[in-house]
Amino acid sequence: MSDLKFSNDHEWLRTEGDTATIGISDYAQEQLGDVVYVELPEVGQKFAAGAQAAVVESVKAASEIYAPAGGEVVEVNAALEDDPALVNSDATGQGWFFKLKLDDAAELDALMDENRYQEFVAGLE
Repeated sequence: MSDLKFSNDHEWLRTEGDTATIGISDYAQEQLGDVVYVELPEVGQKFAAGAQAAVVESVKAASEIYAPAGGEVVEVNAALEDDPALVNSDATGQGWFFKLKLDDAAELDALMDENRYQEFVAGLE
């Protein structure tokens, strides 16, 4: 069982203290296909849970990335600007998008654990 939490919009979140690292799930990157561009938020930007925070573009489509919890951006993954394909090769590792200092850790209770997310994805196919 992983320490990841997932949103209905296919973002994942991993917490370390009061900071959460956020990216998109393997399922989401597979649906997108080859990622060619990522637009990241600015450090210092604040987002409410569910707000659009970033954009990912692939050869198939562009898709919004939503903040699965509210907080302030404290870091972005600059490596994605030079190598957006990291999202495809390591979606839940090196392909992370940004880190948030969480406003309210209780918001994480609304997210799915990995087992529930896998069941959710299976229902989409």
